[in-house]
Amino acid sequence: MSDATTLDPQAGAAVEAQPQDMTSSQTSVIDQRPTPEVHAQSARSPLAHLFTARDDGDAGVVLQEKAFLGHLTLRGDPAQPGFAEGVEAALGLALPLTPATLHQNEGGRSIQWLSPDEWLILVPGEEAFAVEKALHERLSGRYQVVNVSGGQTVISLSGDQARQVLMKSTPTDVHPRAFPVGRGVPAVFAKATLVLRRVSESEFELVVRRSFADYLGRWLLDASEEFGVCIKA
Repeated sequence: MSDATTLDPQAGAAVEAQPQDMTSSQTSVIDQRPTPEVHAQSARSPLAHLFTARDDGDAGVVLQEKAFLGHLTLRGDPAQPGFAEGVEAALGLALPLTPATLHQNEGGRSIQWLSPDEWLILVPGEEAFAVEKALHERLSGRYQVVNVSGGQTVISLSGDQARQVLMKSTPTDVHPRAFPVGRGVPAVFAKATLVLRRVSESEFELVVRRSFADYLGRWLLDASEEFGVCIKA
């Protein structure tokens, strides 16, 4: 197992360290999330300026930014002994091995297959550091865990007309027969790229890069306007 040194920016020093072994790899895990007080005062999501709460009555489309989630990318060989078991022990979810599949639980954690050796993990923001540490503690050999929370956000798209908006925006087949609950794929969307997921019968999620967030947010507002738009804060 890789030796891990955990750095806590609130303490300003390493708070957990294991003896170094020159024959093993070294891993530093840093809590990137500020203290709750600092976060409450200064945190600003990529779509805070655009997705202000509104309700058009009988809106056909409901938009919401699921801001400040923890986003982790995981890479490794699922055939490596202990890899799948280690991921499940750390996350509480089985590692998806079937292409384009998504596993999730009621606690807000999910893991999605992106390629044969890559997965996207989403967790509540305050859990990202603990999950990252747990993965390093339970995995060994060749693997990679990267916290990309600051570079992505999630847009929830739901409502009776949500699929109509998707059909305007992406060539991906979003008919329920082709895109059931639990499916997630990288997709071209309004000439940008994102990860499109169906998390329930009535809700889709768009995992977008921060640099595309404003553009895609404006696109969604425009594409949804004819159906009436409700924006959840």
